[in-house]
Amino acid sequence: MRSPETFAQLPGLVDPQISPDGKQFAARIAIGSKLYLATMPIDGGKPRLIDAGPAQINWWHWVNDEWLVMGVGQRIPIHGDYWYVSRAYGVGAVTAKIVPLVTRDAAQNADDVVWSASDGSPRILLSYQTSVYSNEPGFWPGVDEVDISTGKTRPSIDPHEGVMSWYADGSGVVRIGIGREKDGRDIRLLYRPTRDAPFRTVQRTKVANEDLIVPSLFLPDPGKALTFANDEHGFNALYELDLATLERGRQVMATPGFDLGGLIPNSAGTGYLGVITAGDRGGVRWVDPDMQALSSEIADHVKGAGTQIISVDRNRTRVIFFVGSADSPGAYFVYDRAKAEVIPLGYVNRPLGLRRLNPVRTIHYKARDGLDIPAVLTAPKDKTGKRPLIVMPHGGPFARDDESWDWWAQFLASKGYVVIQPNYRGSSGYGKGFAERGEGEWGLAMQDDLNDAITALAEQGMIDPKRVCMVGGSYGGYAAMRAAQRDGALYRCAVSFAGVADMNAMLRTDGHFLNSGSARDWVRKQAPDLKGVSPINFIDQFSIPLLLVHGAKDQRVDVGQSRSLASRLKAAKKTVEYIEQPEGDHHLSRYEDRLSFLKALEMFLDKYNPV
Repeated sequence: MRSPETFAQLPGLVDPQISPDGKQFAARIAIGSKLYLATMPIDGGKPRLIDAGPAQINWWHWVNDEWLVMGVGQRIPIHGDYWYVSRAYGVGAVTAKIVPLVTRDAAQNADDVVWSASDGSPRILLSYQTSVYSNEPGFWPGVDEVDISTGKTRPSIDPHEGVMSWYADGSGVVRIGIGREKDGRDIRLLYRPTRDAPFRTVQRTKVANEDLIVPSLFLPDPGKALTFANDEHGFNALYELDLATLERGRQVMATPGFDLGGLIPNSAGTGYLGVITAGDRGGVRWVDPDMQALSSEIADHVKGAGTQIISVDRNRTRVIFFVGSADSPGAYFVYDRAKAEVIPLGYVNRPLGLRRLNPVRTIHYKARDGLDIPAVLTAPKDKTGKRPLIVMPHGGPFARDDESWDWWAQFLASKGYVVIQPNYRGSSGYGKGFAERGEGEWGLAMQDDLNDAITALAEQGMIDPKRVCMVGGSYGGYAAMRAAQRDGALYRCAVSFAGVADMNAMLRTDGHFLNSGSARDWVRKQAPDLKGVSPINFIDQFSIPLLLVHGAKDQRVDVGQSRSLASRLKAAKKTVEYIEQPEGDHHLSRYEDRLSFLKALEMFLDKYNPV
């Protein structure tokens, strides 16, 4: 079971969501070598496939028993450059009919669903642009009410200059607008208490959107809401909010040492069932008594394994839940509450099933400046002695690894490697202070945090510090490039998937994303000297073998990043292998691309850092 073919399997199900009546579900499913959005009857039947063509399906959710709304995105040529363009579509669950929800004059951002009806009708509120030119009114999105079964629209909110984001309450009244200047740097919050009241500016800031007090959920009392904000220790917590004064009230929930991640609203959008938590394993803390009871019922039916509720129907009679862990890819099931029975839906990885592989745990070590670094450690099962090490940083970089299934880490551990995934400074989930420690430290102290994992594990006698390789994707791919350029004395090799070699080139490519001015400001805050931390500017310093893999259709990190670095390294007679996947994207969404990556990774490690 250590073969690349086994671990490269596309997930059999991704994010299954049950219909409100509990009769169907929608999910990404693997057919052959490709992932599709599909709808299927719970009780069995042929899937109805929805193919977005060259666009990426980014999200989907049910609006009523028969209709879903989905969002897609794609980079397309506009005025000689490539722009990332988003669209929303209605999807018929039984017919697989796809209904465009915006007119042809929709511009760049056209998939922002700010409300969905809860009365059974196929209605949403959709915010979208009608111009890419900032001197035209349509550059600022308005809001339309849209029937997703027909595509018919009627205006709800006219565009307001500077407002890019709208927020509605559970009844479908747009109550909040987040306003920005054209470059995205100056921010203000507009508010109205009722549908008939005018919007007024109630907050302004020149810092960042996170400094605004933004309601996360409007409560039935029109003057009350819930909001997330940092507590006295700098961790994201849930608070009551007085909308008349925008003053934060009582703390509702917090998780010591971790940020909270969001709310799970009820079907009406007027309350919440649970709170998404961080922690070493993540998960949901249910606050609704019936959801707590439902969770306990499911756990009683599945002994000896962790369960997690994924989706419930409107009456909570049928529930999709997940069974799995960090050492097992897991599977999805339906719990029929009335019959007290469990119905299997599908495995994440069919060849592996529910088999438990290599153990995973969270450890902590000290960085060279004393900062505590949490890290996820995957160790080869039934292996002893000092093992070769793979340092595997996550992407983002404002993201985090936790104790969940990771097919890269499990593949490597199954081959005999210890895998360490450090949540280096700047990672999310550990509070504002930990995130801020990453400012200005891309490729510097953040890179040191990765290197310090080698020292920590060597001191424990777990690994051979002379047999270490770095493997990463996206920002982790950048870190692998940086290791090959800056820290060759510590590593035998490095592997980058979809990494960034040239920070300035990245900013030029991202210049056509909305609010790109504030995005550029943010990147420069993380890396003030973009040239100085870009590996492509120091070709002569590369001292270890480097494998570069990149998808030609990557819509997040331009393939030119790896192409250019490979070309310059080859010209300088450096040891580099470059694999370009002609149909590949940023997420290894095709089986062929997953397989080619794992095979190349395996051959490269066998050659330069063998077990």
